[in-house]
Amino acid sequence: SVKLPDPKFSSQTKDKLVSSEVRQPLEALIADRLAIWLEENPAHARTIMAKIIDAAAAREAAKKARDLTRRKGALDIASLPGKLADCQERDPVKSELFLVEGDSAGGSAKQGRNRQFQAILPLRGKILNVERVRFDRILSSREIGTIIQALGTGIGRDEFKLEKLRYHKIVIMTDADVDGAHIRTLLLTFFYRQMPELIRNGHLYIAQPPLYKMSRGRSEVYLKDNPALEEYLIDAGLSGMVLNTESGPRSGADLRAVVDHARKMRALMEYVPKRYPALVIEALALNGGLEPGLAGAGAITAADATAAWLTSADTDKAVWSAAPGIDGGFVLKRDWRGVADHHIIDAAFLGSPEAPRLHALAAQEAGRYRGNATLGASGAASSGDRRITRPSDLLTAILDAGRKGLSVQRYKGLGEMNAEQLWETTLDPAARTFLRVDEGEADTADAIFTRLMGDVVEPRREFIQENALNVANLDV
Repeated sequence: SVKLPDPKFSSQTKDKLVSSEVRQPLEALIADRLAIWLEENPAHARTIMAKIIDAAAAREAAKKARDLTRRKGALDIASLPGKLADCQERDPVKSELFLVEGDSAGGSAKQGRNRQFQAILPLRGKILNVERVRFDRILSSREIGTIIQALGTGIGRDEFKLEKLRYHKIVIMTDADVDGAHIRTLLLTFFYRQMPELIRNGHLYIAQPPLYKMSRGRSEVYLKDNPALEEYLIDAGLSGMVLNTESGPRSGADLRAVVDHARKMRALMEYVPKRYPALVIEALALNGGLEPGLAGAGAITAADATAAWLTSADTDKAVWSAAPGIDGGFVLKRDWRGVADHHIIDAAFLGSPEAPRLHALAAQEAGRYRGNATLGASGAASSGDRRITRPSDLLTAILDAGRKGLSVQRYKGLGEMNAEQLWETTLDPAARTFLRVDEGEADTADAIFTRLMGDVVEPRREFIQENALNVANLDV
């Protein structure tokens, strides 16, 4: 205790003594005793220092969050980020904000947009992965700070105000390549972790710019994705084509039904693990080798039929042989110029859900591929016909026919489109396609973000190892 005739305090609460004649000796005494205690208790010292550092970081983060939310009002243009091309509309319900990948695409979007209600914010490079950093690091990111300023809501538990949102439609618009998918994932991680209210209230969308531009003569068609491209090519390829089989010719709607069957076969084949050759699995399906419960003489018959079919269809004139395996699967061998390749289809696959489904589906049209089935133009010489031995052959031939005389342009990036094309395909409300981001099952979404975007490597490695052989579309 200290007796002082005229004490001076920092405030009315008298919680801090500021009298200089007492403060300095007390500070020296406390510092000396505290240093001794810290040296004698290093574990407690580290805990205290960690709490001090965390508290300082939290204060700094809170200050940055407050600074980002201080705006003079929606009409104050000076308070908005410099890269933002704002819209004229001041009603948030009618306003849209497009988060665009790169300055190049941002320039085209700014020229092609409707300035009345569409704002454009170009983002440079990949934003910070917020799953792996502290809150103060998030607020130090220039790109994230720009997004927060543009939205006007603030950030953080105490600072976020949904009613201050300047745009009720926030659209993520990135390229259709791997980098674009990565940037989109990083943005989704940011919004899900730091502004989940935007998702829960239906304010977040993903743009679907077209992947392809099809040109035939003066006719131009934009297609948004690979399924749309395939549908277009099949429609074009079926025109005037005839499939000649042992059971008679198929054309028009009948041929379309066979092609649709081939597409269903391919869709099922995508679920087959990559360690099994697609050609062998398709052959087994067409020749009864995937029938549930197949054994004994039935398995031998299916193996012989599969080997004969593979030999007949082999373009290198290789000889195939097949026999039931000891474990209930099949062992196939391809002999070509003295070199033997062995393929084992084990019982594990025959017992999978895909095997009986492939068997049932293949049985519907298996007869079309026996004998010398050919595909050619109606009324044309048979010398130009193409031999068809399996569903994948038919689908490939039809797609090739659809590509004849067609110019296909694939847009890797939004910057490859000019302003008019970007408006016609992605910005025009009458023609565009958006996907609204929904939280769905919160627990599942939280687990996925933690596993795939977190800083612990092992769960992510396990996910890749578990799904490596089951991937259907791999972009490398």
